[in-house]
Amino acid sequence: MILKKTILTYGTFDMFHIGHLRLLERLSALGDRLIVGVSTDEFNAIKGKKTLIPYDQRAAIVRAIKGVDLVIPENTWEQKPQDIKNYHVDAFAMGDDWAGKFDFLKEFCEVIYLPRTEDISSTELKKALDAFLLENSIEL
Repeated sequence: MILKKTILTYGTFDMFHIGHLRLLERLSALGDRLIVGVSTDEFNAIKGKKTLIPYDQRAAIVRAIKGVDLVIPENTWEQKPQDIKNYHVDAFAMGDDWAGKFDFLKEFCEVIYLPRTEDISSTELKKALDAFLLENSIEL
């Protein structure tokens, strides 16, 4: 029997951009199976985030990325240990902007923080979009 290494990550993946793509490509290269938890609209509301793209569409975009094997909904902060157990995860990975925040998962699997893609973030894209809309008197 050949053992496969399973990698798990989570994200909102709103306004999908090159940083998201590069992160998923790097994560896929770390193992044989990549599972991606996409934050639901309801969970984002709890986190105080408003998404531009609805969950079903964000999940479909992530599911279509080469190297992503499974997309699951992220409904709560607390689900991570159970997901690790349920999906036999070997490594949990996030961008290094989360460094240290998920170290508690080390009792369940390896925890990896990868460098973010420079000069790109969803937060900065949203700020730029808001500024553009305001500057051009455009309301959504």
